Amino acid sequence: MSLENIIARYDPTAPLAEASTIPAAWYLDPEFADLERRTVFSHSWQVAARLEQVQRPGQYVTCDVAGEPFVVVRGNDAALRGFFNVCRHHAAAVLTQASGQAAYLQCPYHGWTYSLEGNLKSAPDMGNVRNFDRNSMGLVPVAVTIWKRWVLIRLDPNGPAVTEIEALDVSPFHWFARRHYMLDCNWKVFIDNYLDGGYHVPHLHNGLNRVLDYSEYQIDVGERSCLQWSPFSGGERALYYWIHPNFMINVYPTAMDTNLVIPRGISQTEVIFDFYFADISDEARARNLASIAASEEIQNEDVSICTSVQRGLASRAYESGRLSARREAGEHLFHRLLYEDLKRGVPKS
Repeated sequence: MSLENIIARYDPTAPLAEASTIPAAWYLDPEFADLERRTVFSHSWQVAARLEQVQRPGQYVTCDVAGEPFVVVRGNDAALRGFFNVCRHHAAAVLTQASGQAAYLQCPYHGWTYSLEGNLKSAPDMGNVRNFDRNSMGLVPVAVTIWKRWVLIRLDPNGPAVTEIEALDVSPFHWFARRHYMLDCNWKVFIDNYLDGGYHVPHLHNGLNRVLDYSEYQIDVGERSCLQWSPFSGGERALYYWIHPNFMINVYPTAMDTNLVIPRGISQTEVIFDFYFADISDEARARNLASIAASEEIQNEDVSICTSVQRGLASRAYESGRLSARREAGEHLFHRLLYEDLKRGVPKS
């Protein structure tokens, strides 16, 4: 079946009370995953780094977006820039560490060297090469911007503006730790699970269910984002922000964590958790680690159910499901935005 036909099996015009989920083929077809890289992930702003990682000249962070390598670096002129992390000589990665600080950017393959501003400064043994214009051989730039406390990059120059969430205040929190999780499921399975309006919480997360008020769980849908929230123990609120397509920010009274969801294959997903706390002093360390341990218990429960869902999606017994009008407005938004992105990448017949 063609990609055009697979996409057409979903009806984005159906109101929530009549809507179905996206078809199982969207989670299973390798060509579909390639289309997502060219549309969903190339079209949107993607988190590349925490701003605090690139505050000083020479500080850099490398990342992968849409299956391609990138680097964001602070220049000697204090400007923040993004580049494809691809040497213009023979395509090796110029920087091979996840983060660091450098006086210049030197490819480890043949020693081609670039300034922090991306200009080619040295190309060994290229002196006798004809028609070689050094000025045109700098690192290829990519759009970069700062949002809240994160550095974002976007491959498509015609993509949408950054999603603004005025009510979101991340200033009280300080970065504390990072964890990586690998899941045997398509990336969209994890997003669907996140956006089900707490539907699964009383059945899957006993510990979390004790501190959330499931009956009062609310969903506020924006144009390209969704806020799910619930009263939290102690009279506060737990706030769960999703920003299309793959970034989440979870805010509690004294803590915050972010989830960056990265496809690593048609049925493999990496989720990067960054944990932040209002107090990261030595005195608070044990308490913060206990909070992370509780979060990991919830994550392990999600890993198991997402694996189960991915297996079920491949069954001949399943084509698509229905959405809860009370709970799954965020998931409905996600599916409709996916449809819009994907249609952009399919040639009209």
